[in-house]
Amino acid sequence: MSEYHIKRLILMRHSKAAFPLGVEDHDRPLAQRGHTEAPLAGKWMMENGVVPDFILCSSAVRTRQTCTWVCQQLGEKAPTPKLESGLYAAGATSMLSVINHVPETVGTLLVITHMPGVQALALRLASRDSDQDAYMDLASGFPTSSFAVLEHSSHWATLDGQDAELKNIVVPRP
Repeated sequence: MSEYHIKRLILMRHSKAAFPLGVEDHDRPLAQRGHTEAPLAGKWMMENGVVPDFILCSSAVRTRQTCTWVCQQLGEKAPTPKLESGLYAAGATSMLSVINHVPETVGTLLVITHMPGVQALALRLASRDSDQDAYMDLASGFPTSSFAVLEHSSHWATLDGQDAELKNIVVPRP
């Protein structure tokens, strides 16, 4: 793959959420642990030069709060996130459909969403050239606040299956 044509996809699971009584799933906020771990994801992105120029975020409260913490760490490099209700409770195919409509001008895309769809999509996209340790880690779990970094050289519209190289999976912890 030529460096010039490489696009990055960061698939992130929201940070740890609370389970307050009487609160609908969509409206669940982050737990204290989520507030602690979410900024670590943005910090890792900055330190490793994997900074998104476009963010798609599920409309759920916990994903929006996660996004706020990540963007705070990205500082002035943070793009304005786009809330996408189609990412809430979505399966891999629905998530991919949203990604397939991202403008080609986007070089690094961050998608903040939910299990089990986020893990299923990362596994679906991971090519045979993927880092095997990262693939095995991804296959064995996708903890809260974690994210998979994939690279591909095709168009967002044609991204489908086994056509992105899984570079790593990051599980930010204090």
